Amino acid sequence: MGKSCFGKCRLGRIMGWLQIVLGALVIIVSISSLSRFYSAGFFLHNEDICRQFYGSKVVYEGIDVMSLTARVEEVLRKMESLQDKLESAVQRMDKNKEELHKTNISKLEYKKFLEDEVIRPLYSAHIALRQIRLPRNENGTLNEDPLINSFVVEEIRKYITPKENRVGKINIYGTERVYNTIGHACVVMKKELEEYMDYDVGSYCKDDWNLGQKLMMRGCDPLPRRRCLARASKLYLRPYPINESLWRMPEGRNVRWSNYQCRNFECLSSKNPRRGYSKCTGCFEMDKEKLKWVTNTSLPIDFLIKDVLAIKPGEIRIGLDFGVGTGTLAARMRERDVTIVSTALNLGAPFNEMIALRGLIPLYMTLNQRLPFFDNTMDIIHTSGFLDGWIDLQLLDFILFDWDRVLRPGGLLWIDRFFCKRKDLDDYMYMFLQFRYRKHKWAIAPKSKDEVFLSALLEKPPRSL
Repeated sequence: MGKSCFGKCRLGRIMGWLQIVLGALVIIVSISSLSRFYSAGFFLHNEDICRQFYGSKVVYEGIDVMSLTARVEEVLRKMESLQDKLESAVQRMDKNKEELHKTNISKLEYKKFLEDEVIRPLYSAHIALRQIRLPRNENGTLNEDPLINSFVVEEIRKYITPKENRVGKINIYGTERVYNTIGHACVVMKKELEEYMDYDVGSYCKDDWNLGQKLMMRGCDPLPRRRCLARASKLYLRPYPINESLWRMPEGRNVRWSNYQCRNFECLSSKNPRRGYSKCTGCFEMDKEKLKWVTNTSLPIDFLIKDVLAIKPGEIRIGLDFGVGTGTLAARMRERDVTIVSTALNLGAPFNEMIALRGLIPLYMTLNQRLPFFDNTMDIIHTSGFLDGWIDLQLLDFILFDWDRVLRPGGLLWIDRFFCKRKDLDDYMYMFLQFRYRKHKWAIAPKSKDEVFLSALLEKPPRSL
């Protein structure tokens, strides 16, 4: 009987010592984590250090601070859970002392209790603590952190945090959550993006579309959505009816002019040296625009719309105009029952507003972006005044393959007045001809002593596999 009491009392003392040991471990881990936070400058009231902690540089001496915080919290939760279990077990023993004296516990049961209730939770906490250090790639570099840890402004963090579906349902995409996206270059332009996303939710947005366009052109594309109200002109008037709007200068009061050098459409005339833009000179003069693609010129590189459509009579219905302009090609195509979407950026002038006020469709996008169309859907793609000899060959290669993707078999690629240095012509010709399109039209003409124009009308071949 004495031996049995001695064994039970010994178990109670062991449980008490385990509580003390676990309490000490919790204190040690807490002090260790606090010392790491202090060494990282977490407790110093310095905005740069706070930005470093919450921003893009969250790796300190090989340790990811955000991961460290999460792992330490996980370890502490496991240790606290283990301590609660042991304390509740001791309390049950104290309440049932008489039954405890009458119960014989075998060494096997004692061993199983220690393994299940003590050793395994401690081992799990130990593994979680070791996982604080980031996993390394084969080349020994640290893996990149999630993009959310790169920003401080709460509105950005809310936007890019994956949104769980309600009540655990699968959405129409077949996923459990929705991922809002931004361009990877947004991390490089962190200051500008945080300025762009710094607004009062539900209030009016700042008149900062030019900041958004700057972000887009430098690779921060797509931009995050904003929860503020877009500004419009205070004097916005009803647009002209479609039978007038195609060839009539729009009402200038329908445009916000605050971020342009000009304050009305008349100021955008090519005769004004201070018009604020250089691409597509004369695009805002309807008398000049009416002559494009319908009037014969002396240059063989100028193709007429009627000749292009005659190659595929009745087959050209929808297409894309990828360039800089005010939608004149789309207007002429509309007169022939062809729907054209025109890409546009507001490069010093309201190109998007002009296209829309003419009753046409502007697509606000940059060269950085993949075309938002499905494969084999466009009947024609036209490009003019945008892809010239400045463009890198590899970038052009990616763009042309994307155009090939959306152009349907039998669709037409219309390269209009592409120009480059004469010595580079062979390189660019190879880029255009590598897809083995059928040549319907092909013309080269001198632009200057060292530069040449190239125009071509090519047909995408069928590719059945």
